[in-house]
Amino acid sequence: MLLASAVVVWEWLNEHGRWRPYSPAVSHHIEAVARAGPRAGGSVVLGQADSRLAPYIIDLQSMHQFRQDTGTIRPVRRSYYDPSSAPGKGVVWEWENDSGSWTPYDMDVGITIQRAYEKQHPWVDLSAIGFCYVIDFATMGQINRQTQRKRRVRRRLDMVYPLVSGTLPKSQSWPASPGAAAAPPVPACACPQCLLVMSVKATVSAAGPGTATLQPRKAPPAPPAAPKAPVPAPGAKAPDGMAAVRGSLKPLAAQGGRRQAASTPALSSASSTASPPGAGSSKASRPGLGTLNRSHLQRLAIAQSRVLIASGVPTVPVKNLTGSSPVNPALAGITGILMSAAGLPVCLTRPPKLVLHPPPVSKSEIQSIPGISHTCRKTTKKQAKKGKTPEEVLKKYLQKVRHPLDEDCTICMERLSAPSGYKGPQPAVKPDLVGKLVKCGHVFHLHCLVAMYNNGNKDGSLQCPTCKTIYGVKTGTQPPGKMEYHVIPHALPGHSDCKTIRIIYNIPPGVQGPEHPNPGKSFTARGFPRHCYLPDSEKGRKVLKLLLVAWDRRLIFAIGTSSTTGESDTVIWNEIHHKTEFGSNITGHGYPDINYLDNVLAELAAQGITEESLAQEKD
Repeated sequence: MLLASAVVVWEWLNEHGRWRPYSPAVSHHIEAVARAGPRAGGSVVLGQADSRLAPYIIDLQSMHQFRQDTGTIRPVRRSYYDPSSAPGKGVVWEWENDSGSWTPYDMDVGITIQRAYEKQHPWVDLSAIGFCYVIDFATMGQINRQTQRKRRVRRRLDMVYPLVSGTLPKSQSWPASPGAAAAPPVPACACPQCLLVMSVKATVSAAGPGTATLQPRKAPPAPPAAPKAPVPAPGAKAPDGMAAVRGSLKPLAAQGGRRQAASTPALSSASSTASPPGAGSSKASRPGLGTLNRSHLQRLAIAQSRVLIASGVPTVPVKNLTGSSPVNPALAGITGILMSAAGLPVCLTRPPKLVLHPPPVSKSEIQSIPGISHTCRKTTKKQAKKGKTPEEVLKKYLQKVRHPLDEDCTICMERLSAPSGYKGPQPAVKPDLVGKLVKCGHVFHLHCLVAMYNNGNKDGSLQCPTCKTIYGVKTGTQPPGKMEYHVIPHALPGHSDCKTIRIIYNIPPGVQGPEHPNPGKSFTARGFPRHCYLPDSEKGRKVLKLLLVAWDRRLIFAIGTSSTTGESDTVIWNEIHHKTEFGSNITGHGYPDINYLDNVLAELAAQGITEESLAQEKD
C-alpha cells in the first residue's frame, strides 16, 4: 500500500496498444461504483454517465470493458497521477483530426504538453516519449517532424478527475480499497438495465472459483423491484419490457436436449438453501446458480438469453464464449438479457472459427492467371534519380501567384501574404514566394513545398497536402522482396462462382536505406510470407493488375512502427488493405465483404494507381 494523494484516471486499451482515458465524468462514475464495493454489483453501465457509451459495460472483477452489441472485450485499468498534473487540474489537450473534430491526447502525452506549457516553453518535442511531433505553443499547432504537416491543437478545461488520498493500492484490482466495504451504501439505480446487471452479477459472484458440491436450493420470492411476469410459451413472442422486469429466469436444462428445468433459481438471492419445489415427487435436486462451475455457467448464460426470444429470430454472435478471456462467460449472458430488455433480437452463439488458409493445394492444381504474364515479381533497391533539383521538379506542377489572397498556407499555417513560417533547414527559395498547384488550384508558400518535397521520397512526384492530388508518378520506400500470384481451385465465401487468386508476399529482414526512417539501422520483417486472397473474377483480376503496379512502385509495404505490436523499424502495410483470411472474416480481413474490391480500388487510386497507370507501365 502507498500513502499518497492522487487523481484517478480510468483508461481502456485500444487496438493499437495505447491506453486511452475515459472522460472525467465517466471516470467519476466508474470510481463511484468501484468504491461502493461488491454491493454495487461489480458492473458499471457507462451509458449512465455518457449516452454515447450506452453499449458498454465494465466488469470490475476482471477489469474488462464489454461491448454488448458486438461482444468486443478490451482491458481497462485504474491509473494514478499527480494532483498537480493536467488531469488533477481538469486540463485536456486535444488535436484536430481530419474530420474537423477534436481528439484528446493520451494521458501521458497531455501531461507532458501541460508541463511544458506551464513552464512557458515556446514548444515541446514529443520524440522523447515516442512521437515524432513538435507542439508549437505560439501557433497552437502540432508539427510532424517527418512530413512537416501541421494540425491545430487546443487546451480546454473540464472536470477534475476524482481525487483519492490516504492508502492507495499498488494494484488496480477491485474493490478499490480494503475500506470500500465499510463505505455507506450507494443508492441503487432502479432502471431495468441496472436491476438485471446487478442481480445476475450478484449471483455469479457467489459461485467463486472452482466447482462446488451441489446442494439443494429453494427459489426464494422475487424482489419487490422486479414484479412477476408470465414466461412466454415456446415460440410465443415476449411482451415489451418483459425481460427487463423479470425477477427470475428459467434456464433450459440439458436433460434430454430440450426439457426445461422445473425449478427457477432467483437471481437476486443466492444465499438461501432449502429443498426445491417438487422435491417430494422427485429425488433429483436442482443446482443453484452459485454452485455451478465455469462450463455450467456458460451453458446457463446461453440458455437464459434464448428463453427471452421467440424461435427463428436472427442471431447476433457474441465473442468470447469459449472461456479464452478472464471475463466470466456469464457476462455474455448479461449481454443477451440487456439487449432483449432494449427490444433487440439476440441469441448468444459461439464465434465462428478463424480460417486463415485454404485446404492443401498440390502443385498440379496451381494455375497461372489468364491475361497476366508470369507468376512472380521482384523488387530491388531504389535507384537514385539524378539531375533535377527540388525547385526544378516543383516548377512543372506550379504557377506563381504574385498577389496571394489573405488566407493561411496549410503547411506552415502562416498567412500567404507573409513569409513562410517553416523553421527547418532552409531551401534555396525566397520565403515569401507563393505558388498554385495547376490541377487542384491549392496555394502554398513555395518555400514550404520545397521543404515538404525534401522531407519526402524525392522521387519526382508531389502530393497536395490539402486534397492529396498526386503530381507525377508516386513511388514508395518498400524494401526488396518477392510477390507471387496464381489461381487455386477453391472459392472464397461470397464468391462461390469462381476460383481464388492467391498472392504471396515475401520480404526478408535487412538494413534500411537512405529513403527509410533510420538509414543504416536494421529492420525486421514479421509474419512473412504473407498470404492474401482475391476472387478470380473480372474485377478481382483488375485489382491484381493494379496491385502489381503498386508493387513495382514500392507502395504495398513500408518501414515504420507496427500499429498491432508497437514494434518500430519493421515492415508494415502501407494503406492498401489486403484480405489475409481465406475462409472467415473474424478479424475484418476476410470474406464475405461485398465492398472490399471497390474499397481497395479507391485506396489504389489514392496512391495514384488507376487503369491509366496500366497503360503507363506498358509504355
